[in-house]
Amino acid sequence: MDLMGIDRKDENIPILAKELKTLLNKREKENLSPPACFSHDAIRRTKEEGKGHENEYENDYRQPFSIDADRILNSLAYTRYIDKTQVFALIDNDHLTHRVIHVQLVSRIARTIGRYLGLNEDLIEAASLGHDIGHTPFGHDGERFLSQLTREHGAGFFHHNLQSLQFLDRIERKGKGWNLSLQTLDAISCHNGEVHTSKLMPHKKRSFEDLDNMVASLKGKAVCNPVPMTLEGCVVRMADTISYIGRDMEDAIRLKLVTRQDIPTQCAGILGRTNGSIVFNLVTDLITNSLDQSYIGFSDKVSKALKTLKTFNYDHIYKNPAIKRHLLSIKDIFRYLFEKYLNDLKKDNQDSLIFKDFLAGMNMDYIEHHAQAEVVRDFISGMTDSYLIRQSPAHLRPQRVEYV
Repeated sequence: MDLMGIDRKDENIPILAKELKTLLNKREKENLSPPACFSHDAIRRTKEEGKGHENEYENDYRQPFSIDADRILNSLAYTRYIDKTQVFALIDNDHLTHRVIHVQLVSRIARTIGRYLGLNEDLIEAASLGHDIGHTPFGHDGERFLSQLTREHGAGFFHHNLQSLQFLDRIERKGKGWNLSLQTLDAISCHNGEVHTSKLMPHKKRSFEDLDNMVASLKGKAVCNPVPMTLEGCVVRMADTISYIGRDMEDAIRLKLVTRQDIPTQCAGILGRTNGSIVFNLVTDLITNSLDQSYIGFSDKVSKALKTLKTFNYDHIYKNPAIKRHLLSIKDIFRYLFEKYLNDLKKDNQDSLIFKDFLAGMNMDYIEHHAQAEVVRDFISGMTDSYLIRQSPAHLRPQRVEYV
């Protein structure tokens, strides 16, 4: 047995990928907590060519959820994170948070929590990196605009978490998708950082059929709040809130929408008045209260403080008219483009960008199984902020501002 703990008959033979994977699986068995999601439990829709095991490359030392994270990181949709609004749009300030920073913060915070709870950090990373892939340009405002249009045209409610699954499973790689594991897709589709939750207990195990039925059902509902099937998915969902609540406040202070002294005394006394202290106190409390438990949850005191802070953010930041007035024409742009591309599909206008930039090379399975309104939804939701504006007529294009 060598220093890596692997039995080998000939020390002159290089360590094979499968031996490295055996070592990693052994470490998981020794170090992860019993309720964690182990890599050997990963399930994919289809067996892929060149793989010895259903879930793993034969000569690949990576474990399944690590492969998922790499695939998401290398997706085209991930690249577009860099030009998508988090909260503040059309403001010339290089220090405001964009979607790509938020996603990285979720990944970091969630992996820290997972490490202390003995959970699978690869699964946590994959779900964190992919959780907002389906977000529209211009954040939650864009999501509301697009949802109104999809409902009007028979495509149901638009939910960005379900759209994340749509991109990774049905659109990327010209409709082939990335064949990600069930557990990763489930965690992504079940994240919801907007809804306040004190405690999350994983849902019973799901199959791909269960996941598909759940997604189909939720498209017909205004509220999308499913519970993940793994503790790792629950951690990502909690980390989503932790990552944005204080960070958005810091951005608002930078823009002089609020002052640090405006933060409710109840919150400041328990969580602090800076993003750093808020993140630290929330993470510490979550770890302390979730250790050796079958759920992920905050203490009552911290949960109430977090709920109060979230209400403060909604009232003074997210619903603040000072930032909404910059988006007056964005809703008109969404409607204009949706109707334009839908009309182009109906007329089979091959010169339209929806054919050139989206449908060109798309496999027939995608085309045959999506209504025209769904195709337009997928095209627009994947746009960056600047791409959406470039496609709009000049009279609708908003002006950037230096201050709110």
